Amino acid sequence: MIIQPMSESVSAFPAVAASNGVAPLSHLGVIRAKGADAATFLQGQLTQDVVLMKQGEARLAAFCSAKGRMLASFQVLKTAPDELLLVTSADTLPATLKRLSMFVLRAKLKLSDATGDYAVWGQLGETPDLIAASADGAGAEAQNDAEKPAHRIALPAAGGVARTLWLAPAGSALPAGVAPLTEADWLLAEVLAGVARITPPVVEAFVPQMLNYESVGGVNFKKGCYPGQEVVARSQFRGAIKRRAYVGHVAGAAQAGQEVFSAADPDQPVGQIAQAAAADGAAAVIAVLQVAEVAAGAALHVGSAIGPVLAGLAIPYPLAEDI
Repeated sequence: MIIQPMSESVSAFPAVAASNGVAPLSHLGVIRAKGADAATFLQGQLTQDVVLMKQGEARLAAFCSAKGRMLASFQVLKTAPDELLLVTSADTLPATLKRLSMFVLRAKLKLSDATGDYAVWGQLGETPDLIAASADGAGAEAQNDAEKPAHRIALPAAGGVARTLWLAPAGSALPAGVAPLTEADWLLAEVLAGVARITPPVVEAFVPQMLNYESVGGVNFKKGCYPGQEVVARSQFRGAIKRRAYVGHVAGAAQAGQEVFSAADPDQPVGQIAQAAAADGAAAVIAVLQVAEVAAGAALHVGSAIGPVLAGLAIPYPLAEDI
């Protein structure tokens, strides 16, 4: 497979390489699963093995339909033996929470929207530890609140720039001396890291492998059953993965859900935009594309066969060959 160097996509957005600060993230929400059966319940619903998670550990996971199509994606954080937090897109949270709640039945846990309990921050670069930096005054009091401690989740880097999610107690302010960034700065880095987040335009559009989730730790093939497991496993072990997620850039606007076309075949789409972020009149995208089209070096366009050119395609991490 011929893939352009990742530096081409990153170099199209040079501001990311210099990012060093913290942004408030209103596009993310938090679901709390609390109770004696919290871990075992989520074990039966998600693509990730949450039962083996240690306290303080976070893992990527997907929630799928019976057909193996992704309904939502999460950073799952274990905060206590009987509590896990699911950080997800705020715009998919209500439907996701409702659907998950349908399966609780007699399990000993409560699912709730905990977004209001946390201030979610995104840190780019090597800025100070936000928890340590706020460990005085009101920050120290918040740290001692057993119901709402602050939490740190390390995420894949974007072009060498470190990314960290912080869940601080609601009402927390950024510590003095921390450089402020915008939510747009974080969204651009999120796309360049190449791990797509499910939002409404692409709900049920992809099986996890189309977004390379098995290669970034989002799928465990050794755990027990969950909705869609047979489809996900069959895609993996029968070599049926014909589409993959690539990072690229578009000289114009792009948005999640848009189709991608080859100039050689204007009538049939060869892919779809999974996530996009605008910057300087252009857009960085994660595009799910037919592997054969990328390998052939096809001229790709967003929206139509004469739409904006999709270029600089790369996968910013190795794909897992052996599971």
